[in-house]
Amino acid sequence: MQSYVIHFIRHGDISDTLKGKYIGVTDVPLSEEGKQNLLEYDNIYIYPGTQVVFTSPLKRCIETANILYPYQKPLVIDQLSECSFGDWENKTADELKDDPDFEKWLAGEQGAKPPNGESGSEFSARICTIFEQIVEGMMKTNNTEAVVITHGGVIMTLLAVYGIPKANPYDWIMDNGFGYSVRINPMLWQRDRVAEVYQKIPLSNKD
Repeated sequence: MQSYVIHFIRHGDISDTLKGKYIGVTDVPLSEEGKQNLLEYDNIYIYPGTQVVFTSPLKRCIETANILYPYQKPLVIDQLSECSFGDWENKTADELKDDPDFEKWLAGEQGAKPPNGESGSEFSARICTIFEQIVEGMMKTNNTEAVVITHGGVIMTLLAVYGIPKANPYDWIMDNGFGYSVRINPMLWQRDRVAEVYQKIPLSNKD
């Protein structure tokens, strides 16, 4: 039976001035260092080939797609964007420490969410819906291999929901420009909605 492969790649680095801030749907570009890092990774590692490239609509993902897959026009999917932190965008945890809603959100309280942003359950529902649509679309069109260039939070959440072996979201953390490959068996997918996480990417030239 034909299996399907999806390669998740986290976008490249953004400016150091934004590190530590909640940057979700804020549309920041790659830093110059981030661009150079991706070009270097593309020289020393092997990124997977693919029939189609899907990407988040945010600049940092589209720019990553254009660097790593310059000869393929990416398909931009709005639902692959990072979680919206609403009024907390561009703020640090220290700046938000006195906000009672922030404390509830950090504690994982049900229904807690950033003002004008997404709750964890809303974010998960959005990205899970689009991921299942991508898988079903691949099966219908017989595209057997795809790259998804998106955000760390998106990848970690999807692998925690669908990935086997089972693990918590933070067990799937990855550096910018890196990610994971998953293999989907149609029978197991229809029955259990699972995807085998079988390798980290990009691959070393020695692999």
